[in-house]
Amino acid sequence: MKFQETIIAGAFLLEPQPIGDDRGFFARTYCEKEFKEHGLTVPVRQCNLSFNVHKGTLRGMHYQTAPAMESKLIRCTQGAILDVIVDLRPDSKTYMEHISVELTQENRTALYVPENFAHGFQTLMDNTEVSYQVTEFYSPEYERGLRYDDPKLAIVWPEPVSAVSAKDSAWDYLP
Repeated sequence: MKFQETIIAGAFLLEPQPIGDDRGFFARTYCEKEFKEHGLTVPVRQCNLSFNVHKGTLRGMHYQTAPAMESKLIRCTQGAILDVIVDLRPDSKTYMEHISVELTQENRTALYVPENFAHGFQTLMDNTEVSYQVTEFYSPEYERGLRYDDPKLAIVWPEPVSAVSAKDSAWDYLP
């Protein structure tokens, strides 16, 4: 795997390094040893799958607080998404800044999201599927969120929002 740190310290793009032949290819998408070598949290506690029927569907911006903070490895296995993370680490140089990356079935790139980041995405195609590997169990009592349309975050979503949950529309705006 190729690890490329983003402009936000601790967040990485991971590109598989396919080994191909006439059958297709093989590529590693997770290796505990390689993750540890890059200082990334490695214990996978849960794997999740999100299927989204319509282009423009928005999910997020979610995170969990202590003691249930989680790191995530996000990959789009079908279709395409714009994946967005917001740095919530108060001592970080990039506190409250965000990055967006396009994850697609073609580029097979994954985004490693460290603890204490909000995460969300918007689908760029109908019938898009997203896979998550998560380092902590889902704990509704520690779940929090940011408004995807909060003017203080100034996230630019590429599509009109075609679907968003009531919960994601109800998060408070930043003070």
